[in-house]
Amino acid sequence: MKFFLKIGLPWALSLGAVFYLGLHVGDSGQPPRVPPGLHQEPTGQAASARPPSSNPSPADQSFSEGFGSVAREDGKPSGTSRNLSPPLPPNLRRIMKGRDIVDRLGAYLDAVRAMDGANVHEVVEAFEALPKGYGRHLEMKLLMRGWAAIDPEAALEYATNELDHKSETRFGISEVLAGWANSDPQGAIQWAKANSNNAKPEDNAKLVGIIRGLAENNLGAADELFRSLPEGGARWQASTFLAQEFAKLGPQEAIKWAENFPREDERMRETILGQLGAKLSQQNLTATADWVRGMDDDKASRRITDNLLMHWVSKSPAEAATWVQGLENEQKRSYAMKQLTSRWSLLDPISTAQWLNTLPPSPAMDPAVGEFVNMISARDPEGALGWALTIQNQESKNRALRKAYGAWEKVSPQRARNWKQTNNLNF
Repeated sequence: MKFFLKIGLPWALSLGAVFYLGLHVGDSGQPPRVPPGLHQEPTGQAASARPPSSNPSPADQSFSEGFGSVAREDGKPSGTSRNLSPPLPPNLRRIMKGRDIVDRLGAYLDAVRAMDGANVHEVVEAFEALPKGYGRHLEMKLLMRGWAAIDPEAALEYATNELDHKSETRFGISEVLAGWANSDPQGAIQWAKANSNNAKPEDNAKLVGIIRGLAENNLGAADELFRSLPEGGARWQASTFLAQEFAKLGPQEAIKWAENFPREDERMRETILGQLGAKLSQQNLTATADWVRGMDDDKASRRITDNLLMHWVSKSPAEAATWVQGLENEQKRSYAMKQLTSRWSLLDPISTAQWLNTLPPSPAMDPAVGEFVNMISARDPEGALGWALTIQNQESKNRALRKAYGAWEKVSPQRARNWKQTNNLNF
């Protein structure tokens, strides 16, 4: 017992102290690597890569207040004092390598919140402890957004050169630009144009990231930048994103935005209305149906009709059929009936046939009946031939007959030939 008190107990206490220190100091005694593009400042000072805005956004103010910004004698912010910054979670890289996602994300979020120009490299080192690829996109988004508020050009250089080019680089650059656009949109736009890989500086995917960032606080400014883009890939990508954002405002505001797009740009207008129709159809079938009912019969209205019926048929095909039959414009009604038939017959061909049987044959019905023949020929070629015979237009009828007969001839050639001879048909 005396031996334990003299020798064993002090040894155990020493071992515990060493373990405790090791836990907090970390798993590496080497100084962390400074990532390429990081403009590291001496301890206690953090320099910004760009002059602070004279009118900082609420996000900027929150950022400065959260990280202990200090003022110089001339009244300008001198950066973030490392002594005033919240400390980084102990042994951050070890936690990031762990499998507990709650601990990992919690520690990482604390680190991003505490990040400044002097310790950003530690957060980057922790991020790099994760395997590359899509599995770390959330952590990358947090890093890029936080770094954009400190030194966006350094963050962009890191995203361009260090992230995985197959799965991360484009996403990382987009997130930095989105963060940069919140505080200095003109600076972000100038950088994007100067670093465009496109022959037209205005048409590059980097501008889409800026539009995304602007839309978070100023959807009008994002829309203005979008409308200034020339025809091309960037404009199309931005339109998809803006349609999604305006749809969140509700049908009335979203439809107003879409219909105000200049009619002179018919192709882009059709794209925007179609994209918005796809979003609104998921949110509000009735409002989308009312919108289409009042539109002219053009390519845009037909794209919206397609998306509307795709969602409506999956929920209530009978209600969709009632709406279709109530369309006053005959051409719109004929097109909508064809689309309804196509989608409904995939889910329930028997109910579709019953509905078609309630409508008298007419030239306006030919497209819907022809589509029904196309959809059921493989499953019921004999029945499809019977439907094909009801088509009014002779050219359309012959086309439908050939479709159904060809399918029947493959599975039962003798019966198909007998049917053709009995009905004395030549098509």
